[in-house]
Amino acid sequence: MGESSEILVSEPSGVKDELSMEIDPPFKENLATAEDWRKALQKVVPAVVVLRTTGCRAFDTESACASYATGFVVDKSRGIILTNRHVVKPGPVVAEAMFVNREEIPVHPIYRDPVHDFGFFRYDPAAIQFLSYEEIPLAPDAACVGLEIRVVGNDSGEKVSILAGTLARLDRDAPHYKKDGYNDFNTFYMQAASGTKGGSSGSPVIDWQGRAVALNAGSKSSSASAFFLPLERVVRALNFLQKGRNSFQDKWEAVTILRGTLQATFLHKGFDETRRLGLQSETEQLVRHASPLSETGMLVVDSVVPGGPAHKQLEPGDVLVRMNKEVVTQFLKMESLLDDSVGQNVELELERGGKPFTVQLTVQDLHSITPNYFLEVSGAVIHPLSYQQARNFRFQCGLIYVSEPGYMLYRAGVPRHAIIKKFAGEEISHLEDFIRVLSTLSRGARVPLEYISYTDRHRRKSVLVTMDRHEWYPAPEIYTRNDDSGLWIGKPALPDVSKQSVNGVISMETSLKTEPHDQDESDCGVKKRRVSEDGNMVDNYEDPRSQEDAVLTDPHGSVAEREIEPTLVMFEVFVPTSCMLDGVHSQHFFGTGVVIHHSEDMGLVAVDKNTVAISASDIMLSFAAFPVEIPGEVVFLHPVHNYALVAYDPSALGPAGASAVRAAQLLPEPALRRGESVYLVGLSRSLQATSRKSVVTNPFAALNISSADSPRYRATNMEVIELDTDFGSSFSGVLTDEQGRVKAIWGSFSTQLKYGANSSEDHQFVRGIPIYSISQILEKIISGAKGQPLFINGIKRPMPLVRILEVELYPTLLSKARSFGLSDHWIQVLVKQDPVRRQVLRVKGCLAGSKAENLLTQGDMVLAINKKPVMCFRDVEEACQALNLCDDMEGKLELTVFRQGIEIDVLVGTDVRDGNGTMRVINWCGCFLQDPHPAVRALGFLPDEGHGVYVTRWSHGSPVHRYGLYALQWIVEVNGKPTPNLEAFVNVTKEIENGEFVRLKTVHLNGKPRVLTLKQDLHYWPTWELRFDPDTAMWQRKTIKSL
Repeated sequence: MGESSEILVSEPSGVKDELSMEIDPPFKENLATAEDWRKALQKVVPAVVVLRTTGCRAFDTESACASYATGFVVDKSRGIILTNRHVVKPGPVVAEAMFVNREEIPVHPIYRDPVHDFGFFRYDPAAIQFLSYEEIPLAPDAACVGLEIRVVGNDSGEKVSILAGTLARLDRDAPHYKKDGYNDFNTFYMQAASGTKGGSSGSPVIDWQGRAVALNAGSKSSSASAFFLPLERVVRALNFLQKGRNSFQDKWEAVTILRGTLQATFLHKGFDETRRLGLQSETEQLVRHASPLSETGMLVVDSVVPGGPAHKQLEPGDVLVRMNKEVVTQFLKMESLLDDSVGQNVELELERGGKPFTVQLTVQDLHSITPNYFLEVSGAVIHPLSYQQARNFRFQCGLIYVSEPGYMLYRAGVPRHAIIKKFAGEEISHLEDFIRVLSTLSRGARVPLEYISYTDRHRRKSVLVTMDRHEWYPAPEIYTRNDDSGLWIGKPALPDVSKQSVNGVISMETSLKTEPHDQDESDCGVKKRRVSEDGNMVDNYEDPRSQEDAVLTDPHGSVAEREIEPTLVMFEVFVPTSCMLDGVHSQHFFGTGVVIHHSEDMGLVAVDKNTVAISASDIMLSFAAFPVEIPGEVVFLHPVHNYALVAYDPSALGPAGASAVRAAQLLPEPALRRGESVYLVGLSRSLQATSRKSVVTNPFAALNISSADSPRYRATNMEVIELDTDFGSSFSGVLTDEQGRVKAIWGSFSTQLKYGANSSEDHQFVRGIPIYSISQILEKIISGAKGQPLFINGIKRPMPLVRILEVELYPTLLSKARSFGLSDHWIQVLVKQDPVRRQVLRVKGCLAGSKAENLLTQGDMVLAINKKPVMCFRDVEEACQALNLCDDMEGKLELTVFRQGIEIDVLVGTDVRDGNGTMRVINWCGCFLQDPHPAVRALGFLPDEGHGVYVTRWSHGSPVHRYGLYALQWIVEVNGKPTPNLEAFVNVTKEIENGEFVRLKTVHLNGKPRVLTLKQDLHYWPTWELRFDPDTAMWQRKTIKSL
């Protein structure tokens, strides 16, 4: 099997499944001896290959994946390998074959049958230098019930497995694998209890003479039953390929194999069943007389694809009697007639409920309804609907089908398997229509899209698609299959691939600004969109003043709620798959933020980092004060505290919106105390303000969040506020006093709950984040900071730098500290400093690569900084900030620590960090490379060989997927050359050409080194980088190396 998903799922039980021994042809006694089998296997095994395949893109019935399977040589001189269709795959595939002596050669697809589960790879026979082998002859006529067989292949990942069995049935229905994936039909299958599992797809089913009598295709996961494809149609296709190959000795050229279809599925039903369907007894006698004595039934229509040749002509339950005047009761005869009549009419004689009728149908070319091209845009794969999926979903072939939604469509809520019907107001019937509309849209444009899905086929759904503002993905491309080379060739889909710029001065386009698809706005009103009852987008004009009054004069709720509601903002955040950095654990986040600054040229919103986790995000802001949705951009991510600052363009709100929205009044002092009453105010998903009065139960609860399996941001060195009652773990907002002045953000924190050694689950909780740090950063942004300038709404503003002690601390009660030997003198000093907390800070660990590393050790008690006693995390922060006010350029703190019973003074350096987050990512062979982010460094380990090339994620169907270069490790060497940083890595990999093998040395997070080889594929996986440009506030994409 190609992978576990190909294993047959349990089918509905029925009588036909219970009767697994039906004697069809005469039983042939098996006289083979053990010596005969040994000789046969000695001849067969060298011709069986292990296929390592990579589906580079999701396409049609298959998703992007890497898998193992089996194939076998059927023509040695021409280099042809037979395997399953689901191994060859209908879309882009890169594959290698490994022979029994471990010689590996590249193979290229030359044919995959549109319906039946077989396909062919080709290889260069001259590439096999050290193995003597012979092709395996195909003998479809040798199959019979009771025949002893062997299945030779890569079963369950083993290179060579030989499984024994006996053919039990030759007329089993084609297995049904899944309702939205590949299924075979209009053929019989053979069945045997050989117990094949994943990896054995494409294995030859051989007899004692070493002939292949069938092709292993699937199995039943709940039993030992295996299903084999008969070889009659395989032999026909192979003959076509062999005739074509005789003509082209030097270069392989595509061979046309005619396949015909009526777009109807037939099943073989027993005569008793056909009589119940109304078959006349005279017709049954005629059929029995014209058929062999072993015939047990007739072909009955099971389903008809809409829009096909048989649509409205045939119906389920119709019994086929004759085709072109010949009695047809077997799939093989029917398919032979159809394949020989492509483009011509065939005459079908059928009975429907006992009434005979005749129809003339045109045989359609099966390849014409099997797509051989696709559009790739923003990570999405879109192509015409194939016959396979049209049959599964009962849609017409050729509709615009979403095989993979990617980022842009996922962000809009368009699922996989959707059928696009309308885009930007235009009906879409062909892929060319979609591309034409796409070419008219600029970056950041928001347009409606209508689609249907097979799960809810009778209703259209309307969503809003936002064109990517940043260059998250390359320009749209059309990939077309080339059977000469076995590759899919990409070319630009849009006529002009020059950048559709979004000027940073103009800033963020919104639904309120005039787009090419919008009508002109009126000066007297604000245009807003609503969805009408029929699902269409309708534009209405309303007086903005009446709307403003309606929002701000709500008589309900507390004073605090009324004061704070105009400052609240609902966030919807999407992270593109091409930029999931820093271990971010999801693509989609919701949360509530609060406006902390609102002027003519800049608005700033504060929100927790479990809503805005990284800077590489698309953020949409919905304001409680005014019904408008506009984009935001991350301008500051605090390196320690759990908050981010997001900027928006106030002019995008319009005059009425800009006057309705206002900034909250921040009240950092005095700090909240235990027992103090506060108001918890936030927004529901429907933008309704919700509040309650609560009591502070613990104003300085220390967080202790353990590292996740894949390291990501976790709040450390923070004291948070706990309340007696709240609205649950998904409700965020602010804590205010009675006048509505903000004392804290009620923010969401991410953690991971672990169950046992191998299972874990993401979890979130909410706590109060004191406003003092946000207030300090805001003041620096407004008054002018010392950091790198950032382009915000057309103005370059210097951003703050944060000096921190990169040490993870945790509090210990003084009573515990006394047991560790801390003196009474220090206990009295610390109690006097803070009679409430009664704690001392201990070192949990230093961040790797920090200036504090190796100076402080785990378990150190921090008693004082610069001779001033410290009790809490804020004391440490204030000591770091004090260094910015003095002339100490070295930025060192004198720490008094208690270590293993001894009090010592240590001079420890501090680190200066910005609030930009990770600003660069490189994608090489499908893995995402970045500098190690703080959550990785917090584990306390960086490789000595070099630690600047950290694998944070990988892509399905890529070379790193095939060869096993997964996340959570550093690449420290490429072909023996050190790669201490991203620049060095780029310089080394630039010299490596397409198809070359690369030797990599990696070091895992656990410190374990490893060496592996990987084959570079620049055709489907070029090397590129995304980098944030602070001068334009845009993420820009650059191709480093491609074909």
